[in-house]
Amino acid sequence: MCNACGFPAAPGHWTEAGAVTPHDRLRARLRRAGMLRDLLRPYGLTVHDDGQVPGLQLSNLSGVTTILPDLQALWAEAERMAGRPVDPLDPRVLGDG
Repeated sequence: MCNACGFPAAPGHWTEAGAVTPHDRLRARLRRAGMLRDLLRPYGLTVHDDGQVPGLQLSNLSGVTTILPDLQALWAEAERMAGRPVDPLDPRVLGDG
């Protein structure tokens, strides 16, 4: 259990499959956070995962930040904060528009 946010430590996400050591798991989390930042930037959102606190921090341009326990909660909150569906195939995300 995290003293800062109250979330229990997560067992890991399927994207971390094959991570043998804690170092590998941390590297997978940080890589995933970087991809999420790139994907959500066109929606005016940013994601932070420092690897120490369970969950993800989602923020908008006005500084409103929410701590979320997993990716499922992240997608729902991202769409709520953006005010529209988040589409990873949107031309703005892909750099085509």
